[in-house]
Amino acid sequence: MSGSAAVRYVRLGLRLGRHDDGVVDAHFGPAELAAAVDAEPPADPRALVADAQDLVDELDDGWLRDQVVGLRTFAGVLAGESRPYADEVAGCYGVRPRRTDEAVFAAAHDDLATLLPGTGPVAQRYRRWEQSLRVPVEQVERAVTGAVREARGRTAKLIGLPDGEGTVLEIVHDVPWLAYNFYLGGLRGRVAVNAGLPMSAIDLIVTALHETYPGHQAERCLKEHLLVRGRGLLEESIVLVPTPQSLIAEGIAELAPEMLLGGDDDGDGDGAAAFAAIMRDAGVELDVAHALAVRRTMQPCRWAEVNAALMLHEDGAGAAEVRGYLQRWGLLSPELAAHLIRFCTDPGSRTYVISYPAGQELCRSYVAGRPERLRTLLTEQVRVHDLMV
Repeated sequence: MSGSAAVRYVRLGLRLGRHDDGVVDAHFGPAELAAAVDAEPPADPRALVADAQDLVDELDDGWLRDQVVGLRTFAGVLAGESRPYADEVAGCYGVRPRRTDEAVFAAAHDDLATLLPGTGPVAQRYRRWEQSLRVPVEQVERAVTGAVREARGRTAKLIGLPDGEGTVLEIVHDVPWLAYNFYLGGLRGRVAVNAGLPMSAIDLIVTALHETYPGHQAERCLKEHLLVRGRGLLEESIVLVPTPQSLIAEGIAELAPEMLLGGDDDGDGDGAAAFAAIMRDAGVELDVAHALAVRRTMQPCRWAEVNAALMLHEDGAGAAEVRGYLQRWGLLSPELAAHLIRFCTDPGSRTYVISYPAGQELCRSYVAGRPERLRTLLTEQVRVHDLMV
């Protein structure tokens, strides 16, 4: 076992994680592997580059090789290799970032203006609409709990979930993200939601489904159950951030709300009405169909975040300029714009922004509203390359 490609891959990921806490999103494989790596002094990044390159050269074309290419790219960054930002992103995720013309965002803004009440600039109208749907801080835990419970039941009927899986919820503050699923292994996840960043009712529902069902929790527990336990695929017992695995995962999670909120998704009632009732209990009247139309209209503006990353890393733009760009074209609040700049300049996450719009675009095109295609993404090793064909 010690020399198998899967073991070398897991060990490589764990060793890279010694240099950056954000590399290993989850590891629930053999405890002795992690213990052995923890007992070692941190490996020289140049040695990790060599290890990764050796493994790339030995592997046949396929999912595991794609993953190791991502790790090879990240190891090179740690070792001080210099490469253009777009090459770094493409090496990690298998998708090259592209600049989106502002005319695309302007067209989305025009369409959005027809959906939002009031007068004045569309950014102001959007902000007023979003603020009118804010969930009171004291109701966030109740609302998330209800949304997760509803989503879990619907996902179990739509896709199927293994016996014994589940999540625990934690409300947190003062963290640099909206929410996070800390997958623990054993089919269990710990879902943390940041109540320090105000969220509208629709954003809270979308975030809850993204992190749980049929998003991250569904993917991780199904792949642990079917691929790790069922087929002995050790490489699926670790989740590594700077790899194509992440782009697929975020694409699934971004698609998740669309699959449950679009109507009679599982044959026993209107999904939109069920989630609207949960928000009503939390004190917010939500027209889910309208809110989803607003979100769909805004989706092209997510590419403004990729433009912003390219401005930071390729154009040398300053934070103030990029913050203004995000507020104008991405319609982000000043707080969220500052949050995104922090995310895009952190060494461990600076390339990650591509995973959301590109992942969603690829996964939506593949699924095309068909639950059986979503089930494939949730239960199989799907390559980014295959979604681009």
